[in-house]
Amino acid sequence: MTCDGHDEASCEDVLAEVWLFLDNECNQVRREALQEHLDECGSCLEHYGIEEHLKELLHRKCGGEHAPSDLKERLRTSIRDTVLRQADVTVERGPEGTSVEVRAKKRTTPVE
Repeated sequence: MTCDGHDEASCEDVLAEVWLFLDNECNQVRREALQEHLDECGSCLEHYGIEEHLKELLHRKCGGEHAPSDLKERLRTSIRDTVLRQADVTVERGPEGTSVEVRAKKRTTPVE
């Protein structure tokens, strides 16, 4: 996907991290970079909008009841495992805390 002057890799990276962005689970520097990309890229912003509406719908429909802690942890673990399988992840720990960078893995299709 190439859109609005951004290369395919940067759009794939942004879309791979859209849930981290929605959940405020990325550091401030990465959040600002993602926001800048979404502000400038109509295609990614449209995809982000769909994800944002889905999250709002889930919150509205499921927000009145609280899931058990063990269910929440199992879901977090499952989502984290899925993201890790589908992306290149770099975790850095330093004096300012932990930084996580997620990039979509390149998909290669065999040449026929």
